[in-house]
Amino acid sequence: MDWETHRVFNQPKPLSNSNLFLSDSPLREAVSRQQAGWDADVLASLGQQLGSAESLELGRLANVNPPELLRFDATGERLDDVRFHPAWHLLMQGLIANRVHNLPWEEEARIGSSVARAARFILHAQVEAGTLCPITMTFGAIPLLQKSLPAEFSHWLTPLLSDRYDPHLQPGAQKKGVLIGMGMTEKQGGSDVLSNTTRATALEGRGPGKAYRLTGHKWFFSVPQSDAHLVLAQTNSGLSCFFLPRVLPDGERNAIHIERLKDKLGNRSNASSEVEFRNATGWLLGEEGEGIRHILSMGAHTRFDCALGSHAMMRRALSVALYHVFQRQAFGKALVEQPIMRQVMSRMALRLEGQTQILMRLAAATSTTQSPAEQVLCRLLTPAAKFEVCRQGMPFVAEAMEALGGIGYCEESELPRLYREMPVNSIWEGSGNIMCLDVLRTLKKMPAATELIHQVLHQTRGQNRLFDRAARQLLQRLRTPDEAQARWLTSQIFNLLTAAQMLEFSPPPLADAWCRMVLDFRGESLLPERLCQQLLNRAIGAE
Repeated sequence: MDWETHRVFNQPKPLSNSNLFLSDSPLREAVSRQQAGWDADVLASLGQQLGSAESLELGRLANVNPPELLRFDATGERLDDVRFHPAWHLLMQGLIANRVHNLPWEEEARIGSSVARAARFILHAQVEAGTLCPITMTFGAIPLLQKSLPAEFSHWLTPLLSDRYDPHLQPGAQKKGVLIGMGMTEKQGGSDVLSNTTRATALEGRGPGKAYRLTGHKWFFSVPQSDAHLVLAQTNSGLSCFFLPRVLPDGERNAIHIERLKDKLGNRSNASSEVEFRNATGWLLGEEGEGIRHILSMGAHTRFDCALGSHAMMRRALSVALYHVFQRQAFGKALVEQPIMRQVMSRMALRLEGQTQILMRLAAATSTTQSPAEQVLCRLLTPAAKFEVCRQGMPFVAEAMEALGGIGYCEESELPRLYREMPVNSIWEGSGNIMCLDVLRTLKKMPAATELIHQVLHQTRGQNRLFDRAARQLLQRLRTPDEAQARWLTSQIFNLLTAAQMLEFSPPPLADAWCRMVLDFRGESLLPERLCQQLLNRAIGAE
């Protein structure tokens, strides 16, 4: 007798073969608004490629097959190599070909190139986030290296600005493409890099571009397979920044010993390591004692990428959840037609509306031709965006998981990987408290930052009563900013600058709804049905 225990029905298929760019109306509009519309065709093509089942499978494979440390070869010779799954290399090849690591730094970069690059970053991050670590560090390092690269490494500038991925172990001058990592954190200090103990001793004369001998360790040495790292070490004049190539100009390996790879909660595809410097050779960038200044200049880029990465994963989580609730039936109708679920999905979409607008505005402000006012905006808003966007990521993905139910909690779904990936952006490049202290420091040391806030809030007043009330409260607190209130101040600065952007460019009902959701502390208000439909349409690219 032929038994049929059950047949599968009412189970939506996993989301694949979608266009990550064309399905995101807020992103398409923001790219055009911020003068990067010239890249729309490339972004649409890239969105189609990255949204394919093949690309998503590469992301899965890179994470279920994490990198391996090869410390020695069969003869006992020290290697300190890292082996990756082929999926990692294919993903890296795509990122480099799309110039996510260097697009704005090209000699003849177009207006809006920083926005186009940010949009490309968002699309790639929806597929696989670990590969973005070497990309963002290279991106942050290039402006410094363009100014301070020692003379014997001048040939590196060409492969730094190329679109070729070259993973071979060779001196950088012989490669078609190079990547840069960073080594800042030590065991005893974490974010307090002033407590670093790694020492640098001059070999033949001190000063910019000179070679030094480094002895010490790094507790987090990101992307150890990079062609070179920017490393902090103490000199007689204080904390300084050094360029450490993995392979020295004469072809010998530098004395950088990888002790182990980190066993992390998420970010599994990416190699993070602990290393020892045993008389490693590094070249001084800038003057001795300028290490902190260099960190801040690079951090403006890498911290922004943390916010972009969290936003991108939130966007992917929403897309997966929406794809599910539009198909899944419960109690006689689709989940998306259920009033509670409709409110949840619409509010998640509304959250991303505001994030998209402010992040693309911040991307435009990072232009290489930025004005003094834009520099102030970057200095203030970058840490605020990293703090607020990154901390929203985990509960956002958890909400998306809940929309899928039990399958959302299983590894067959993308959501567990997104959830595990989220905390790294909150922690890396400075945790939330560090970001808030940075905002507070900017307010105290740069009067122009407070003036900028006044100006933006003044220009937008009178359009929304919740905005006006929150603006008055913030401006009052800014008179005597207190460290104990730094988290509240940072959050409100981000929310109000986002609200101002929404009030200027979004339809009034959408902007007002965003202000109610974020600035009204009297309780959650329901979104009108017409606005729910508009938000859901925009979230799937149907408007």
